[in-house]
Amino acid sequence: MEKEIFEKIKESENFEIYNPETDSKIKLPLYTDEISAGFPSPADDHLDRKLDLNEYLIKNKSATFLIKVNGNSMIDAGIYDGDILVVDRSLEPSNGKIIIGVINGEFTVKRIIKKGKRIFLKAENKNFKSIEITEDMDFKLWGIVSFSIHKL
Repeated sequence: MEKEIFEKIKESENFEIYNPETDSKIKLPLYTDEISAGFPSPADDHLDRKLDLNEYLIKNKSATFLIKVNGNSMIDAGIYDGDILVVDRSLEPSNGKIIIGVINGEFTVKRIIKKGKRIFLKAENKNFKSIEITEDMDFKLWGIVSFSIHKL
């Protein structure tokens, strides 16, 4: 069933799914000093080591995929239209995590909220309502969003 859903989504115009290519290594400079987002501080040009973004973003290659966002229901969580999400299917869901779910064959990205025995998928945009997951829905949790990559 999961394979059928995945194939349907790959054919959809609304989503682009990528498998991360982690075999090639691109190591970029990583400076040990943190940059101030408040008041400027004296800069130390101290290069600590090289960082491979694959090692930083992908913890479990076989359970990780990338998906492109279409829409703006999660803008208050810093997820914007056109962003690429890093999704790890090996992570355990917990209250408040941002997830990729499939509801009745449709993919969505939302925050999962558990209230007692009830489960909601909460949009992070006041213009969108939360979705309560009920027994009559075909719902599958596809993975936990671990990173969002977007252009500035």
